[in-house]
Amino acid sequence: MKLNTNFTVAVHTILCIAYFQKDNKVTSDFIAGSTGMNPVIIRKILGRLQTASIVETKAGVGGSTLSKKAEDISLLDIYKAVSCEEEDERSVFNFHVNPNEKCPVGSKIHSVLDEPLSRVQNAMEKELGKISVAELMKGI
Repeated sequence: MKLNTNFTVAVHTILCIAYFQKDNKVTSDFIAGSTGMNPVIIRKILGRLQTASIVETKAGVGGSTLSKKAEDISLLDIYKAVSCEEEDERSVFNFHVNPNEKCPVGSKIHSVLDEPLSRVQNAMEKELGKISVAELMKGI
């Protein structure tokens, strides 16, 4: 099973904007050329990033720019912006919805896994919060 690619595509998108915004109009087509993704998907991601006040996008061929300094944008900011779940439901771990309550394993799966997976999720988010776009730009 693969995790949703929205996060890594969003990071790629932000890095493209940060790198090219001074000299180019960074449009969804431009970003699609770098990411290998469909421009429609890039526009959806840009919309989420704009809603989170991470990027500013001008309609048409105006392009996108960062709304904040690269050092003020963390990977956690990007993760939260493109996660489809609500704040209290955001997780890289998703449960199947109907475990068999009559099964000794199915009836206990949530009580066994919820707390450890929550700890892992919190640790991941803490680490994402430590990494800025500016730090990633040093490698480009």
